[in-house]
Amino acid sequence: MRPHAGDQIAVLPGEDAARPHLECFADEVVIDFPSVAQAVEKMRSAFVEGDRTEPLSARISLSMRQASDGIAVPLDVPVRTTCRACGGRGETWSEPCAPCESTGTEILRHHVTVCVPAGVADGACFRFSVATRHDPPTRVELRVAVR
Repeated sequence: MRPHAGDQIAVLPGEDAARPHLECFADEVVIDFPSVAQAVEKMRSAFVEGDRTEPLSARISLSMRQASDGIAVPLDVPVRTTCRACGGRGETWSEPCAPCESTGTEILRHHVTVCVPAGVADGACFRFSVATRHDPPTRVELRVAVR
């Protein structure tokens, strides 16, 4: 039963007169939000540890002519991104997130084109990062083999 205007609310000894009894709110709904502890720990680790991951390594094979003239090489780079299903928490409500296997991240393919300059030598190495919005960059090391 909810109090009406003019009703008297009893205050027990030790209680604050400004706070009515909790019985008045017995029909209130409690919403339990999922834990964000895992996401907070990931953020804390990212700030403290920095970028200590090893770069992805790839090798491209070019003909003598391609190395001499230069070429644009399309690549699909796997980048780690926040799981779209759970928002990086690793769980949805109280259930483990199946799409990311509770890691909070997923791997997406990001299409890039690497422009190899004319006159590139055998064994040349290109280093670059692929960064998607709101996610840590993925470092790539691309080695050239001229056949």
